[in-house]
Amino acid sequence: MTDDPVAISDLADSAMEAADEAGIATTEITDEVPSVFDVIAEAMDHREGGTP
Repeated sequence: MTDDPVAISDLADSAMEAADEAGIATTEITDEVPSVFDVIAEAMDHREGGTP
């Protein structure tokens, strides 16, 4: 995977598009997480497992 912000942004966009296609409203997602980009970026930081 990557730590590239552009790639993470593309992943976030794809996730939001997939959610929309599945009938999940953007507001449902933003009520749960403030930023899909930040969630993906943090997951990429911890992809080896564990937390700091």
